[in-house]
Amino acid sequence: MRRDDLCLYVSPSARAELTRIVTGRNSSRKAVWRAEVVLATADGLGTNAIMRRTGKSKPCVWRWQERYIAEGVEGLLRDKSRPPRIAPLPAAKRLEIIEKTVTGRPANATHWSARKMAKAVGVSHRSVQRIWQGAGLKPHLVSTFKVSKDPNFAEKVIDVVGLYMNPPQHALVLCVDEKSQIQALDRTQPALPIKKGRAQTMTHDYKRHGTTTLFAALDVKTGEVIGQCQPRHRAKEFLKFLRKIDRLVKKHLEVHLVCDNYSTHKTQAVKDWLAKHPRFKMHFIPTSSSWLNLVERFFAEITEDQIRRGAFKSVAELEAAITAYLGDRNKTPKPFVWTKAANVILEKVERARTALDALKTGNQALESEH
Repeated sequence: MRRDDLCLYVSPSARAELTRIVTGRNSSRKAVWRAEVVLATADGLGTNAIMRRTGKSKPCVWRWQERYIAEGVEGLLRDKSRPPRIAPLPAAKRLEIIEKTVTGRPANATHWSARKMAKAVGVSHRSVQRIWQGAGLKPHLVSTFKVSKDPNFAEKVIDVVGLYMNPPQHALVLCVDEKSQIQALDRTQPALPIKKGRAQTMTHDYKRHGTTTLFAALDVKTGEVIGQCQPRHRAKEFLKFLRKIDRLVKKHLEVHLVCDNYSTHKTQAVKDWLAKHPRFKMHFIPTSSSWLNLVERFFAEITEDQIRRGAFKSVAELEAAITAYLGDRNKTPKPFVWTKAANVILEKVERARTALDALKTGNQALESEH
């Protein structure tokens, strides 16, 4: 390629603007070398000299000289869009991928992967990933759920949520449950500490040293937890825990206990004890609705913070760690604030039941056809 060198006239105002771009701290590198090409041309340098100064090729120098002639300084700051190297997938193909993801599954597999889908529809797996991301689809993930079949579901939800959001005066609301079968596990080899480029490591195998059960009562208002470790979780141990609550809670306060439907909480011995202690009132959450009991959030915390990655040589050591955790947490307790109103929960559950009924009806229709 050959072209005679250009002679550009740059006005004083344009030169000042180009100089500002070259010396500006916030100027992009692209804008700087483009401005340098124009300034060097205006100073009378030839193409080869400009190439040496800027490190750019001859066609590149010519392109930005011509761009300045055509558009001025503004043209140096703007990149013209280029058509994509590969044509985008047609809308019909994108729709096909989304429909297959939502309504079907691959042969001999429970869910789609990007590569399985790409092979099935004849596109790249990167294209599948982009389509899934744009549609908010994540076939590799699965969430669990269960809609309660409790015939008194609505009444129980209204009762418990009412305690959370509008607790009675001169009363204490406690969420009570047991975290059973907590294992005192010790690793067979010492754990390696965390360091740059490597997470903390521990052996996959372990030694069992017994189990314990943590009885816990979470104060809904303050976030404090009354806890007690016991070897088992029968009615006998539950009564022992109730007596501890009775000793610790001021006598002038009513005690409202939010519990699940575990049989231990409903034995005749427990009913007899409650009859003798009328300030204690039981409120049972619906079946299959452990998410309604706030103490489950505490159990998740202590599992993550103290139990899951701990190493304990005995049950006594495990119980000591749990007791220390409770003591430290109760120094600066933080409540779990319930925000979802009962009517919102009931509407959501009703929608889930409607969807399940429709799905069940559709499956039955398909089975009858076959």
